[in-house]
Amino acid sequence: MQLIGILRWLVELGRIDICVEVSMVSSYNCMPRVTHLYAVLHIFSYLQVYPDWKLVMDSTYNDHIPEIEQRDWSEFYPFAKKMNPPDMPEALGVGVELTMFVDASHTTNLITRQSRTGVLIYVNKAPIIWLSKKQNSIETSSFGSEFMALKTGVELLEGLIFKLQMMGVPVEGYCDTCVDNMLVVNNTSVPESVLKKKSNSIAYHFVRSKCAQDVLRITYENTKTNFADILTKVQVGVTTKSFRDKIMFPGD
Repeated sequence: MQLIGILRWLVELGRIDICVEVSMVSSYNCMPRVTHLYAVLHIFSYLQVYPDWKLVMDSTYNDHIPEIEQRDWSEFYPFAKKMNPPDMPEALGVGVELTMFVDASHTTNLITRQSRTGVLIYVNKAPIIWLSKKQNSIETSSFGSEFMALKTGVELLEGLIFKLQMMGVPVEGYCDTCVDNMLVVNNTSVPESVLKKKSNSIAYHFVRSKCAQDVLRITYENTKTNFADILTKVQVGVTTKSFRDKIMFPGD
C-alpha cells in the first residue's frame, strides 16, 4: 500500500505513462497478493530506466484538429444554453483553447468485465487533467463503454472550464473532443441520430446537450493517435513509447 501510494503521487505529479498501471494495481489494495507486489516492482523498474520524463507547460495553441462544424440542435435541445457563473470575475489576458481525448477499453477487466475509461484534457498544448478509471457499470458493447467514458470526460471538462472562468482565464470557443469510435461521433454530432440502446440514454442525452450548448464538438481520432488510449489499457513497449514521446518530454 505504501508503494502504491508513492506511485499514485508520481501520477499526480505528471507521470501519465504509468497512470493506467497504477490505477489497476490500486484496485487490489485491500487484498494484495504476491503477484501484485511483483507488478508494483515492475513499475518501479520502468521508472528506474526512464526516471526523468516530465510534462511541459506549452502555452502555444494546438493546431492538431481542424475547425469542426456546429450543427443546429435547437429542435432537439431548446433548453441548452451556455451559461456562465453569475459571480465570474472579468476575464483578462489571452484566451486559452481546450482539447480533450477520450477512449474506453471495452470489458478490459477479465474478472468482472468492467470497461476502463481514459481521459486526457489539454489547455493549449499543456496536459492538465488525466484520468484512468474502471467504469462503475458493465457495458455490453464498445458503443456503451465509449459513451460512458465520454460522459465522464464532459463532467471533468465542465469542472475545468468553471475553474478557469473563476480564475479570470478566458476560454476561447468550444473544446475539441477526440474519440476513436465513429458510431459515437455520429450520435453526438448529428442531431437527427437516434439512440437504439435505452441503457445508454443518460450518457447519450447528457453529452448531446453539452454539444448543443457548444461546450464541446466531437470529431473522430484514429486509435493510433488518440492519446487517451495510453490511459485505458496496458500497452506493449513500442506503443507506450510512441504515446509517451508525444505527451511527455525527457529530462535534461
